[in-house]
Amino acid sequence: MAASSSLFSSSSFQGVMSFQNTKLCASYSNFVYKQPMHLKRSSQNNGTVSCRALEVDKSSSSYSVGKKFQVTDVIEAQQFDRDLLGAIFDVAREMEKIEKKSPGSQILKGYLMATLFYEPSTRTRLSFESAMRRLGGEVLTTENAREFSSAAKGETLEDTIRTVEGYSDIIVMRHFESGAAKRAAATAGIPVINAGDGPGQHPTQALLDVYTIEREIGKLDGIKVALVGDLANGRTVRSLAYLLARYNDVKIYFVSPDVVKMKNDIKDYLTSRNIQWEESADLMEVASKCDVVYQTRIQRERFGERIDLYEEARGKYIVDSRVLEVMQTHAVVMHPLPRLDEITVDVDGDSRAAYFRQAKNGLYIRMALLKLLLVGW
Repeated sequence: MAASSSLFSSSSFQGVMSFQNTKLCASYSNFVYKQPMHLKRSSQNNGTVSCRALEVDKSSSSYSVGKKFQVTDVIEAQQFDRDLLGAIFDVAREMEKIEKKSPGSQILKGYLMATLFYEPSTRTRLSFESAMRRLGGEVLTTENAREFSSAAKGETLEDTIRTVEGYSDIIVMRHFESGAAKRAAATAGIPVINAGDGPGQHPTQALLDVYTIEREIGKLDGIKVALVGDLANGRTVRSLAYLLARYNDVKIYFVSPDVVKMKNDIKDYLTSRNIQWEESADLMEVASKCDVVYQTRIQRERFGERIDLYEEARGKYIVDSRVLEVMQTHAVVMHPLPRLDEITVDVDGDSRAAYFRQAKNGLYIRMALLKLLLVGW
């Protein structure tokens, strides 16, 4: 399913529609509808795809079903404009209320999510699985698809996706190759969520990061953000930069060793959006100015055999008590985790250490995305 697709409109009708060899199906009720539905293949319909009509509450916000949520797969941060981000954050706040209830919601009862992780993951995989279960859905999971799936036998990604979509209603995938999520989405007939594609992007991390900044700082316009660490290979900082560019009067500072500086494509994008950015080698000076210090680890797995370059980069910029001393009282330290030694443990007790709250916010954002992609607003 492509990251964007056309809108369909029609006069009102009721019932269930079937299409032969189609990727999208839609129900209509006197409005334009463009939202992926729960697709099921039946042995009784000769391979057609059936689509259940959904009851729609048309009294909701401007993001009512069919009007605005035109994202069918979550592949890259550029898919989300400012208004859509705000609407998703509203849903995430509702998900927080649901998460606090027991035994939980049944919004996604009857839906199955498949997680395909070709790279190691703890927080992302578990938060997606928790999100699905807290909304009443079920999970099919593989933790290390690179080693313990048919990929080890040489099966292509496309064949894997075609197979897995027959077992599930939505696929969450992490892959070691940049662009793999886009390939998966182009193949699949169900929604695909990019949970990280090599050094490419990690859009759901960026969504939870912006959500966290808004909750912690109280605003997104006019903020100053320091992106620190492995900026060349860091898919989290790349995706975050794209989303920060949606807001006004933002300034971004890039603080990194020379060997892992931010790539020009992100710098050019920010310039095209009139977003101020600056490279600096002085973390202390930058930290004193910023609302957010977003630290990342130097990623050993991205250096291949160049251990010398990895050793040159690691340990150069560390957030410790000295950095906290120069930070403003309202500012926060964030990190996509896992951390190694780039944030010292004595920082954890400071109220400005937001990284574990940040990780929890990932649950709410992913609950919101699963709900929106599978049943709409």
